[in-house]
Amino acid sequence: MNAIVTSMLANLHAKPDAASELVDEVLYGMTVQIMEEIDESWVRIQTAYRYEGYCQKDHLLVDEAKMDTWLQEANHFITQSFADVLQQPLIQSTKMMTLVKGSIICSSAVEELDPEWAAVQFVSGEIGYVRRKWLQEKIPVNSFSEQPLRENVVQTALSYLATPYRWGGKSPLGIDCSGLCSMAYMLNGVYIYRDAKIVEGFPIKEISLKHIQKGDLLYFPGHIALYIGNNLYVHSSLGGNEVNINSLDDQHPQYRKDLATSITAVGSLFK
Repeated sequence: MNAIVTSMLANLHAKPDAASELVDEVLYGMTVQIMEEIDESWVRIQTAYRYEGYCQKDHLLVDEAKMDTWLQEANHFITQSFADVLQQPLIQSTKMMTLVKGSIICSSAVEELDPEWAAVQFVSGEIGYVRRKWLQEKIPVNSFSEQPLRENVVQTALSYLATPYRWGGKSPLGIDCSGLCSMAYMLNGVYIYRDAKIVEGFPIKEISLKHIQKGDLLYFPGHIALYIGNNLYVHSSLGGNEVNINSLDDQHPQYRKDLATSITAVGSLFK
């Protein structure tokens, strides 16, 4: 059974208990598969990127007819850290909902009004308005050649700079290390594994450190970072409390010996 996320963020927990560990967040408009009904409040779900956890039912809409339509027509995602969807195309209008970067929305519901505002449709069918520059068309899989994709992944990761660290987080409200790296790829049309390790069946393959390029991934014990070139990497650091940049160069002021000397693997989407 399939469902659509209808909350700004749907928390995925390690157990069917709101007090249990947060393992992931699924954003508005993303689709999931319900693997098991636990009780009247909880289900076990699997995301489109094959990550599993327990979610409260009231974050989800289960409607196969709407699911089919949504999969065909929900063709844009939010690029701004936070975007208010308003009742009218006026800045003074009432807010209907706030969406975070990566949320999926349908923007083909009605005719375009002007260069500034886009009409968008919620899962419920309600129409709202958001600034057009905060929307981007969903990127098809394998739509970029290697170098543009590498650059886009780096720029997407850098757009989260200074985002607070949140265990299990995946939005500008708070993000963890693997959330940052997986979102950097997801927003460019590629699903990688959600956690800080290389897993068979996902597109990241191990390479040697000497072959590392922009957009490749650095793995440490329980941690992951995205390489941005010139011996620099961006990561959501529990020790640093936010998304920041550090260096592998021991002469650089942003050098972190604890990480630079504990690399366990380097991963790349490309051979």
